[in-house]
Amino acid sequence: MSRRDFIGLASVAAFSAVALSGCSSQESAAPEATSMKIGTMQTEDSLPFWVAEQKGFYGDHDVEVEIVTFQSAQELSTAFAAGEIDGAMTDIMVSASLVVSGIGLNLAWVTLGATPEQGRFGIQTSPESGIKSLADLKGKGIGVGSNTVPEYVMDKLMEAAGASEGEIVNEEIKKLPVRYESMTNNQVAAAALPGSLLALGEATGMITLADDTQGVGNVSQSVLAVRSSWLEGGKAALESVRLAWNDAVVAIEADPEGFRDLLVEKANLPGIVADTYPISSYPEAELPTKDMVDPVLDWMKGKEYLQADVAYDSETGDLKAK
Repeated sequence: MSRRDFIGLASVAAFSAVALSGCSSQESAAPEATSMKIGTMQTEDSLPFWVAEQKGFYGDHDVEVEIVTFQSAQELSTAFAAGEIDGAMTDIMVSASLVVSGIGLNLAWVTLGATPEQGRFGIQTSPESGIKSLADLKGKGIGVGSNTVPEYVMDKLMEAAGASEGEIVNEEIKKLPVRYESMTNNQVAAAALPGSLLALGEATGMITLADDTQGVGNVSQSVLAVRSSWLEGGKAALESVRLAWNDAVVAIEADPEGFRDLLVEKANLPGIVADTYPISSYPEAELPTKDMVDPVLDWMKGKEYLQADVAYDSETGDLKAK
């Protein structure tokens, strides 16, 4: 057989294969996802996910959603990296660290923190500490977990109070309950805490020196991070989850007190603040802006928490290592 004959037969065979497969191309392609597994911790940031579950909004938009609760950020990150969940309610710090470790992800939308009033973090001290202002904390140990939203907010609050980098002293206490107790027992001068523990402290006589709801701009966001590998076949499912989220946001806005019991249960709020804890307004699902993401990435790089540069595309939500 001549080379020309061989090429001709090969071309016919290839054409036939394409023709035969043309009608079944959709069958051979990866199927579109019709469900999504979302990981979260016990935190108010995820209330719309739980409301959507309670009210049947996922079914209204033809998507099945399983919400998996984790006891620690480390467990949540490990499950995300292993592909055990498709998305995670997390923050920009965790997302960037996952990207550097080789996990492709997309920041689908801001779950809390579209405005400074949403998602409260601050610095608290005990009345016996003698600390009256952030200026009094210069050079004194503040309980905090490294590479976290509380640390980022703490740095911004202390900088706004005139503290230099060398005057901000971290006392590494990863576990939030231990950090809170260390502050109340005066084992540290103060502690960087999320809103639920700030509220608990205020209800028991602790002093909140400052928080991020005013004066330092919008510096704390939680986000829904989605695995890029899942998103390849999951765009329609994610859009359905987005619509269900937005329905839940509207429902919460219309009757926040109607979801207090759900928030207390799912976010494990202490009994002493269960009846008084302010229920946040939540943003409709929109991509984080560069003004939200880039300063955090710069801060992480300056702290040497990132071993590679990370870039954020605000048009697509993709977060990638350079």
